[in-house]
Amino acid sequence: MIVSLSVTVVFAILSAVLIRGRRVSLPTAAVLWLSGFTLASTGMADPVNNFLTALTRIVSGH
Repeated sequence: MIVSLSVTVVFAILSAVLIRGRRVSLPTAAVLWLSGFTLASTGMADPVNNFLTALTRIVSGH
């Protein structure tokens, strides 16, 4: 039997583990988790991708 997990769920678990281990900050883990939506091509992929693009433009100043 093959068990399949959504990339979004995997990234959410990874984010939680990294926050709990104090390896990353909450905003960094949030970006990681949101990237899971983009990689999984869920219905939220386009809005999340647009948000991450806008966030990148704000940070880079372009």
